[in-house]
Amino acid sequence: MSCGEPHETDCSEVLDHLYEFLDREMPDSDCTKFEVHFEECSPCLEKYGLEQAVKKLVKRCCGSDDVPTDLRAKVMGRIDLIRAGQAVPEHDVTVTPQEQ
Repeated sequence: MSCGEPHETDCSEVLDHLYEFLDREMPDSDCTKFEVHFEECSPCLEKYGLEQAVKKLVKRCCGSDDVPTDLRAKVMGRIDLIRAGQAVPEHDVTVTPQEQ
């Protein structure tokens, strides 16, 4: 995704590392670059806001539940595929009764 405008930090870089930014798992200098980008780029700011809201909702609803190891592995595998630009079939995200 790109907004079509030139930025010091490219939109694709920001979106590829959005969760690292949300979780503050990157150096402060990179966080600063991302904050500057969000000030300049409304599509990325909107995506950031959406992902931040989802993260807060999940934490509020599921924050105290233990996540089954195999479910975590499935979710992380799906995230890796999406980041790599690969399509993921819908059946890969179904939850088995033991995961509920």
